Amino acid sequence: MAASLSINGVVVKNPKTFKVGYQTIDADSSGRNANGEMVRDIITQKVKLELEWGPLDDVTASALLKAIKAVFFTVNYPDAETGVQQTKTFYSGDRNLPAYSWNDNFSKIKWSGFSTNFIEK
Repeated sequence: MAASLSINGVVVKNPKTFKVGYQTIDADSSGRNANGEMVRDIITQKVKLELEWGPLDDVTASALLKAIKAVFFTVNYPDAETGVQQTKTFYSGDRNLPAYSWNDNFSKIKWSGFSTNFIEK
């Protein structure tokens, strides 16, 4: 099965850039002790997906924005650590869509890209 990206069970357009990051979350008690040695109290590990799409039409841009509008949503993505598709619950970071063109007719605006991060709940 080919790698794909779906949000809430709906396959979306493949992003131009897709990065999977693994973040270790430490407790406040983590840090250096009196001997200068690192002491870590790991709470958990979370996934962060960094995504960027290339040029988009209005319909596709709108569909992506609506798919990630909820506070939390599920994403099925290819995971490097497990080597298979994973489904996890995420929330979206800031969403950026630079305009490709701007003219007097608002309906003709096209988007040169769309970037956001999905951070595991």
